Amino acid sequence: MSLVKAQGLTKTYRAGDVEVRAVKGADFVIEPASFVAFVGPSGSGKSTLLNMIGCLDHPTAGTLTVLDTDIRALDRGAAARFRGQNIGFIFQDFNLVPVLTAYENIEYPLIMVQQWPPEKRREQVTRLLRAVGMEVQAHKRPDQLSGGQKQRVAVARALVSNAPLVLADEPTANLDHDTAYRIIDLMKQMRDEFGTTFVFSTHDPKIMAEAEVTFTLEDGRVVSSSQHQEAVHA
Repeated sequence: MSLVKAQGLTKTYRAGDVEVRAVKGADFVIEPASFVAFVGPSGSGKSTLLNMIGCLDHPTAGTLTVLDTDIRALDRGAAARFRGQNIGFIFQDFNLVPVLTAYENIEYPLIMVQQWPPEKRREQVTRLLRAVGMEVQAHKRPDQLSGGQKQRVAVARALVSNAPLVLADEPTANLDHDTAYRIIDLMKQMRDEFGTTFVFSTHDPKIMAEAEVTFTLEDGRVVSSSQHQEAVHA
């Protein structure tokens, strides 16, 4: 079963009398446990596509199924529940809560969305801290962490609820070259360990080189797709 499938996916915005078609009839399929990148210039529709897959935005036309669920059929409440149970997010500016520690940031979805019991939360958060190499920094706040450490926390937070799908919008944009590669490697390790599918919106050539499947967008359309052998970087 495909994890994500889109046919004729379209998103139209209205600004007064002006109609803007951000995504125009996109067709694509994303398989489980894959490492996928949507690439293209700014304004090509990458982030809009991710927002629709993540139930943050509602398609205007076409079909979109995620985990065998018809996303267009979900109302706002159902979309929020589906998102909270099945999808993790990683952002270029990390989006960590500044007053919470690394541990508390990772734990946050389990309290606010999943409502896991305390002992189960401790086990899961500890496991993810260990997996991303942040055990020593568990009780530091974001302003005490480097950019790479913040993104490691963000990766752990995206995975903490056992989401089968993680959407990453320009996750390496604020990282230096070496740190970006370490974060990409970390996400691949998490994919291999947990079977998580990672889907990126990016114009970072480092992610493009490491992605196993790439969809290229131009002016709101998927104009090409390519599959790659397992990438190896120096």
